[in-house]
Amino acid sequence: MSVFDKAEKNLKANGFAVKVFSTGAEAAAYLDKELDGVSIGIGGSATVRDLGLYELLEKHNQVYWHWKQEPDEARSKAMTADVYLCSANALAETGEIVNMDGNCNRVASTLFGHKKVVFLIGRNKLAPDYEQAVWRTRNVASPKRAQQMGAKTPCAVKADRCYNCKSPGRVCRGLVTLLGPSMAMDYEILLIDEDLGL
Repeated sequence: MSVFDKAEKNLKANGFAVKVFSTGAEAAAYLDKELDGVSIGIGGSATVRDLGLYELLEKHNQVYWHWKQEPDEARSKAMTADVYLCSANALAETGEIVNMDGNCNRVASTLFGHKKVVFLIGRNKLAPDYEQAVWRTRNVASPKRAQQMGAKTPCAVKADRCYNCKSPGRVCRGLVTLLGPSMAMDYEILLIDEDLGL
């Protein structure tokens, strides 16, 4: 039995390719073997950072990440990379993947523009259903990201929930739900039985 059994079944039913890993290290080793000699874009992801994927993959791939390189140029190049790596703010056990974004480069890249998109999702991102996945995205992940960025939004200052503010520093500007894979790209969902990211 895995904590991901229900989510894995429903993701596959929705058309996604899915692999389950016991640890982040196993998932990182898998990607290090699978991705070789390609261009890779990375979205803003604490999961990707925590797994050390940039450092691992840049040894034998061309990797673009705005957390490690000049932000505007890296975001632009990441948008046209062969492969895009990111995480999710929430994964519903019913099979929906939910993401919120400020610049919206990350959510845009999960919809179009690459040969393949790979999601790395830790067990802490699980929610029982779609409504609770959206709730987690808005009230857990987004406030944590706003705090991480040093934003002065109510959610970051109070650290408790989304206030649907109109602050110029608001980090939740685009909400995207993947119900199934886009017809234009391949997707692979890597489910990792560890708490990872926000």
